[in-house]
Amino acid sequence: MEERELNVEPDSKVSVRPYPYAVMKEKMDALERLDLHFRWGRYGIRVLKWHLTSFKPGQLIKFHKHSEFEFHFVPRGKGTVTLIDHIYKLNSGMFYLTGPGVVHQQTADSRSGMEELCLHVDITRLPEEEGAEEWGAEWENKESEACMQALNDFPLRPFMDQHDAMSCFLQAYLAWRSGELGAYTTIRQSLIQILLRAAKATVDREGQQMLPSRDIQAHRFEMAQQYIYDNYARPLTLQEVADRIQISTRQLQRVFHRYGVSSFTSYLEDFRLQRICEELVETSNTVESIAVNHGFTNTNYLFQVFKRKMGMTPLAYRQSRQSTMTE
Repeated sequence: MEERELNVEPDSKVSVRPYPYAVMKEKMDALERLDLHFRWGRYGIRVLKWHLTSFKPGQLIKFHKHSEFEFHFVPRGKGTVTLIDHIYKLNSGMFYLTGPGVVHQQTADSRSGMEELCLHVDITRLPEEEGAEEWGAEWENKESEACMQALNDFPLRPFMDQHDAMSCFLQAYLAWRSGELGAYTTIRQSLIQILLRAAKATVDREGQQMLPSRDIQAHRFEMAQQYIYDNYARPLTLQEVADRIQISTRQLQRVFHRYGVSSFTSYLEDFRLQRICEELVETSNTVESIAVNHGFTNTNYLFQVFKRKMGMTPLAYRQSRQSTMTE
C-alpha cells in the first residue's frame, strides 16, 4: 500500500508543552456515561463513545469499521492510520473522520505512542414535524444540513485541527466535572461544535468544499465488481461479496442499486452469460463443460437462464453467431 505523508510540522517539542487534556484521565469514560442524545436541526444525535484514550508505543488497532461516525483527534504523540487502502502519517494536532462502513487501521509510533480524543456519534435523519420551522429552527436546520453534507463528503485523509475542535472535548469534560447549572447545555454545544469545526476543515471561507472527496460508493462498487469477476466461476453469494468488502448485504444492495443493478443474482448471471457466450463462439467445447467452467453446475439451469435472457438455447446461439462470422 502507498504511504502518504502530509506536510505538517513535526511534534518533537510536544512533551515539554503544557498538556491540558491530562485532567480527562481522571474519569476517561465520564462523557459517554451520560447517555447523551438530542435533536439538532433535522438530525438525532446519540453519543456512543466520547473520551481520551492512550495507545502504547507500537500498539496496533487492527482493521475494523463502525456503523456510526467516528472522529479521531491526536492531541499528543504520533502514528499512522490506514484508510481503506492508503496509509497516512499522524502527528499531534491532526484529526481524521471515519464515516459509517469505512475500514481503517491505526498504529501508534513505536517510540512515543499516541493519545486520541475519540468521539463516536450515531447521527440519524429525523422525520419532519409540523411547526419544525418555528422559533428560529429554520437556521438550525440549514446549518445542520450543511454540516452533515460536509461530513458525509469528508475526504478520507487526516487534516490539521485548524479550528480547534479538540478544545471542545476539554470544555465538555470540565462542564461535566463542575456539575453546575448549564452543564448539559455546555456539553451539548461542545459536541455540536466538534461536528461543525471538523466539517469546516474541508471548506473555504465561503463554505465551499475545498478538496474532492473520494466516492466511497463507487470504490465499493468497483471492489465488488472485481471480486465477482475473479470468483464468478464458482458458487458465489451476496453475503460473501459483502464480507469481502466489509459492509452489510443491505449496504451492498444499495450500492448495486445506485449503479443500475437490479439484483446481485441478475448481475452475476449476466456476467456468467457474457463469458459463456464468448466461449460458445470461440471454442468447440460442449455446453456441459462450458456451463461448469463458468459457475453453472446444473446444465438444465443454464438452459433455462440462457433462453430466458438470450431468447434461444446455447447451441442455437453458437450456430447463429458462427454462421454470421462465416458470411
